[in-house]
Amino acid sequence: MRAFLAKIEKQYGKARRVWVMDRGIPTEEVLAEMRQSETPVSYLVGTPKGRLNKLESDLLPLPWEKVRDSLSVKLLKQEGELYVLACSPARQAKERAMRRRRLRQYWNRLKELQKQKLNRDQLLMKVGAAKKEAGNAARLVELTLPSPRQKITPETFCFSVNRDKLRTVRRHEGQYLLRSNLQCENPATLWKYYIQLVEVEQAFKTLKSDLSLRPIYHQKDHRIEAHIFVAFLAYCLQITLQQRLKALAPGLTARAVLEKFESMQMVDVHLPTTDGKELRLPRYTEPSPELVLLLMRLKLKLPPQPRPELLDKRPAIPAAALILT
Repeated sequence: MRAFLAKIEKQYGKARRVWVMDRGIPTEEVLAEMRQSETPVSYLVGTPKGRLNKLESDLLPLPWEKVRDSLSVKLLKQEGELYVLACSPARQAKERAMRRRRLRQYWNRLKELQKQKLNRDQLLMKVGAAKKEAGNAARLVELTLPSPRQKITPETFCFSVNRDKLRTVRRHEGQYLLRSNLQCENPATLWKYYIQLVEVEQAFKTLKSDLSLRPIYHQKDHRIEAHIFVAFLAYCLQITLQQRLKALAPGLTARAVLEKFESMQMVDVHLPTTDGKELRLPRYTEPSPELVLLLMRLKLKLPPQPRPELLDKRPAIPAAALILT
């Protein structure tokens, strides 16, 4: 991290930059250096849930401030830093639904294992796989596993929900804690800075999944660069489509629109003629009524069908034969 900061400053010069980082990127030592340097380096970084637990007693009496319709914040200044506790109802609903789904699946899987006839090693392997599938939701369930020489019975293998942990998780759902040395900055501005990090992460996810940037099978550097360049152009087009959808069809995503347009294809119809030639008709398939409505909504107009072409498929006469003739 230190080398990267020095490299950017050397390459682009000194300027007022705000470094937006995900949690786990900078260490406490690096953040202290950024605060205490001759020209303090501004930063905004996400923090793990553990720090939220430590600061909960200090944050609890503070009032919520509404900065957007869907965002409220609490501000805590401490040791030269500003902590921003943000709460989003939309994010809370999403996290709660995910937690409930995974917890339900994990609970049902444990019930199934309780009914199966397994030895202890098989049980431990299946429980481990179920925990991995459940993720963080598995920590909300306390397990009692049989000892090496015990038989597997409902008494030796049982489970229950840890109510205290569940209440803590419910209380923190939809909340995330940011820390920054920009103490005089508007909390809404800080939130916008941090959302840019989410957008960057989403951009990489889109490039890897939807636009198939990876895997790259090329061996030569110029081909690898061309592959990445084409993927970048595709991403620019996708962002352009997203902005158009925001204005004209806000209920749709770029992925959904592209999936709808998959039904449209470009085809070539080849028709032989009696004189040995061939008529080629390039045609795109007629859009469905749903696609016609979508095109109207996006204010797009399909071009006219391409003109037909007459291809000469007769074998060419060699030049020597022409001379003899």
